[in-house]
Amino acid sequence: MNGKKDSFEIKISSATKAKLPLAGKRSGWIGFSCKAWIWNVWEFCNEDVNRVAFAFKVGVAVLLVSFLILFQAPYEVFGASIIWSILTVAIMFEYTVGATFNRGFNRALGSLLAGILAIAVGQLALCTGPVAEPIIIGISIFLIGTVTSFMKLWPSLVPYEYGFRVILFTFCLVIVSGYRMGNPIRTAMDRLYSIAIGGLVAVLVNVLIFPIWAGEQLHKELVDSFNAVADSLEECVKKYLEDEGLEHPEFSKTVMDEFADELAYRKCRSTLNSSAKLESLASAAKWEPPHGRFRHFFYPWSEYVKVGAVLRYCAYEVMALHGVLHSEIQAPYNLRITFKSEIQEAANQAAELVRVLGKDISNMKKSLKTSLLKRVHSSTERLQRAIDVHSIKFTKTLPKLPCAHSSTPSDFSNQLADLDENNSIEKTANPPSETLPLARTESYHETMRKQSRRLHSWPSREVDAFEEDGGLNTDILPRMSALESTAALSLATFTSLLIEFVVRLDHLVEAVDELSKMAKFKQQGF
Repeated sequence: MNGKKDSFEIKISSATKAKLPLAGKRSGWIGFSCKAWIWNVWEFCNEDVNRVAFAFKVGVAVLLVSFLILFQAPYEVFGASIIWSILTVAIMFEYTVGATFNRGFNRALGSLLAGILAIAVGQLALCTGPVAEPIIIGISIFLIGTVTSFMKLWPSLVPYEYGFRVILFTFCLVIVSGYRMGNPIRTAMDRLYSIAIGGLVAVLVNVLIFPIWAGEQLHKELVDSFNAVADSLEECVKKYLEDEGLEHPEFSKTVMDEFADELAYRKCRSTLNSSAKLESLASAAKWEPPHGRFRHFFYPWSEYVKVGAVLRYCAYEVMALHGVLHSEIQAPYNLRITFKSEIQEAANQAAELVRVLGKDISNMKKSLKTSLLKRVHSSTERLQRAIDVHSIKFTKTLPKLPCAHSSTPSDFSNQLADLDENNSIEKTANPPSETLPLARTESYHETMRKQSRRLHSWPSREVDAFEEDGGLNTDILPRMSALESTAALSLATFTSLLIEFVVRLDHLVEAVDELSKMAKFKQQGF
């Protein structure tokens, strides 16, 4: 407080500046650590072994088409145009089989259309004579470039963007080289043969050598998302019920989401950002032939995307629960443990249901989830009844102090001391019938001091530092009363978010059941 009425000065300490690593201060090869680099590469490969397989397959495919140039016999047959096969492999080869088929279709269709257009325009220009021929070719290049660039921006044609790009550069190369060589038909056919060879090699290598199926990747990604949401829910509720509200992350760390001890939280956050990845994998999986456990045509890959969307709808509630957990205003610990058993039971039942749904998708089997869903609803109803019974605790406010004009820390402390003395006299005159736990019989003076960091300033500060700024005046007391009520309501916010999560589970169960019907999952036990 800076001495002016109704004016407060809150000093926010600047975040600690991260120390730059010693290696970052060095330049050149002096700061390079070969051991650290090798370890990073090893960890990167361990995260996904398919990365190594993909790199190996690309090398094999490029080597195979290079033999057509390195050996004299095939080079005499195909000539210098065979270089297009190497270009096709490098551009067309994708991480998954489905993505390779998709890009191969765009490559083949684009090259075919470009070749036909190049032959037609070349023959037309050849008939007009040497003066008009370059003019017609130049105009055709301008028109093709303009039309293809505009069409690939059309929303419904965005999936075929690569095909329009292929049409553009294939047409330009074929028409220009045919003009200089004097035979556009021969030039176009040589290019198409080379592109076909490169595309065939890329498809065969990708399918026959350590195939990486987009469908399997999509299936695994969705199952991992289910487990991540369940783990994050249990982790959040556990920390909320065990935390005594005394030690919390600093404000700078809170806004940056730097919770190093919450691994499940980071996994849940990645689930929220998985929408584009799931859609990309589903789009690639549609091009794949029946394989592995997905042995029938027209497999409903789009349903995986729908289930992922509903799961993210539930994950938003988990992230909101984490926001309450790390908020600046917290409910007193003795109020939180009042509903500990009900909150814990509801969270455990909900997390178990999410895991069961993920397990059903993983095993591709249908199980009866009616009994489990009923237990989740029953635990939630018990939590709601407990909140209704103890609803008075959410509206409790500060008791009125006898001295209404104190403005110094000593006066306010005397008021609190008198209040505690009055409370002790009342307890002596009317002794309780049962001995309550120490946490429940704690005086309000001590409870207020423990929560002062969250009630009196933002960002939080210790009570001694707050009093050193100039003490409390009478205007602060109503604010303290309102803040105490707000702190109690944070528990109501937490429980309401948990109940909302359970309500959204009904939609998740329906989405998984729809997927199991369309994908023809087997009944549990068969």
